[in-house]
Amino acid sequence: GISGIEDFEGHCFHTSRWDYGYTGGSSQGEPMDNLADKVVGIIGTGATGVQAIPHLAKAAGELYVFQRTPSSIDVRNNAPIDPEWFASLEPGWQGEWLTNFATLQTGGFTEVDLVDDGWTDIAKRIRDKVVEGLAVHGFDRAARRAAYEASDDEKMAEIRARVDALVQDPATAELLKPWYRQLCKRPCFHDEYLQSYNLPTVHLIDTGGRGVERADANGVFVGETHYRLDCLIFASGFEVGTDLARRAGFSTTGRGGVTLSQAWEDGMVSLHGMHVHGFPNLFLLGFSQAANLISNVTHNYVDSSATLAAILGHAKAIGAAQVEVTGAAQAAWVNQILEGEEPLLFDPDCTPGYYNNEGDLGDPRLRIQSGGYPEGSVAFFAFIEAWRTSGRFDGLTFSA
Repeated sequence: GISGIEDFEGHCFHTSRWDYGYTGGSSQGEPMDNLADKVVGIIGTGATGVQAIPHLAKAAGELYVFQRTPSSIDVRNNAPIDPEWFASLEPGWQGEWLTNFATLQTGGFTEVDLVDDGWTDIAKRIRDKVVEGLAVHGFDRAARRAAYEASDDEKMAEIRARVDALVQDPATAELLKPWYRQLCKRPCFHDEYLQSYNLPTVHLIDTGGRGVERADANGVFVGETHYRLDCLIFASGFEVGTDLARRAGFSTTGRGGVTLSQAWEDGMVSLHGMHVHGFPNLFLLGFSQAANLISNVTHNYVDSSATLAAILGHAKAIGAAQVEVTGAAQAAWVNQILEGEEPLLFDPDCTPGYYNNEGDLGDPRLRIQSGGYPEGSVAFFAFIEAWRTSGRFDGLTFSA
């Protein structure tokens, strides 16, 4: 979408299609020696850019980082795994850890924090502040919002102080400080990203929220300043929340020629986030209208896969060739989701991002598409396990 980008005569690629033939190195971590004499630019400082920039900083002759909005960078604190401790884990430990993490992420309490990372640190801070507020104000949404914001202020002050502690140039440090709330954008965790800007060959180009405006044969422009580049890398991430046909490249078509985009014109409708009436044998794996656990998306996929396996196993056992949700079951499920409380993350002061529908909080579809099981993620996982093991598969019809 950058004006003139097709005129750029240097090398360019997206991070998801990394060109090791140009950069050298490999996905196994060998150094990208071919960049030693190259001037490289990278657009994007979100979760994708944060992963790539430290490696490019070490490899490139010069690196220009074009920043629209700084990311929140907390400690990752990776450490070696003790082999003896790992060998002592009992079978099923993965599921125990998933439940432990999900419990803490959704404001619950556990005897021990098995994961103990930046995500659980954020969650426990918010939880404890909310509990303190409840003791004073009771179950009041405004009080819970105030408690959430207080914990956020505390955490973000630490994030900004970490930038000052790690980045040597004060002017650069100021530009790298996130000025928004922690959960307005996806939090990032890295132990080398901020230090990359201490290298004399790394240049942070802050665009004041505008991004790179245009390109020519030799490089790109920010305002009226031109940056000559040999290579331009797009760390623009991936589309989230846009029309499914746009992302998939094709339209999913159900009964009567109705496409999924048409069925969801007024917002997503489903049973358990997996089944859509009018679309037999279509199974969606995700978190929307289900557990809604966005801090560990893979937990949703693992659990959805177990549910799908149970459904298909039942269909095979009874000789059914078609599985579909009834319209009544779908409507009841959607109504149950809409009766739940609006998430605290819907903050009108947040920067646009996929956590808040790119800032369009007036979109009537936002609530239905971002909602989940009203009792929370852990409750949903317990509910759906009981549902899939009951043998009844309430809400679905199986036919030959």
